[in-house]
Amino acid sequence: MAVYKIEGCQWNCYPDTTVLINKLDIRDQKELDALEKQITLLRGIQAEQETEFVNVDFEFYKSLHRTLFRDLYDWAGCLRTINISKKGTVFCDHSELERLGTLKFKRLAAQNFLCGLSDSEFLDETAELYHELNMLHPFREGNGRTLRLFITLLTRNAGRDIDFAKCGTDMLIIAAIKAAQGDLSMLRDVFGEMISPSM
Repeated sequence: MAVYKIEGCQWNCYPDTTVLINKLDIRDQKELDALEKQITLLRGIQAEQETEFVNVDFEFYKSLHRTLFRDLYDWAGCLRTINISKKGTVFCDHSELERLGTLKFKRLAAQNFLCGLSDSEFLDETAELYHELNMLHPFREGNGRTLRLFITLLTRNAGRDIDFAKCGTDMLIIAAIKAAQGDLSMLRDVFGEMISPSM
């Protein structure tokens, strides 16, 4: 579980804890983290293999979150209703999530989902998109995993491949923090390491 600063930090948590209420009624954070990691890994592999990249809009993005987390949380696929921040990064106000998320995906559709770009252009646009969706942070938990799944599907749809294992999680987090501070260069470099050239 990501460590967020949250308005009403016990929202949707068991009393006197920061453990999210879950379908399995697990009240120990370490146990929940371990099981969540296993379940979302399996669901993610399944989604990568079975998800068709069609009708891609903000609802599609929400459905990816639902796929990853439906075994754990009743609110899987639902937008958060509180404001959150993490390591000094303040994410989108919850009241703007639906409007901005819809606009971002309309823009992406207008860009033909980044198909037909040169390798350099693709890296530029992917880094910017990753940053924008990360700043949106539409869910209470599981934003990073949903974003990585979406970027994987988007990249493959554009005739490329991506391997997040080529970049440590910490490096991606650092690059995302720098992007939030206005410098996308490290994030672009990270994607340059992970994304194969067009086929």
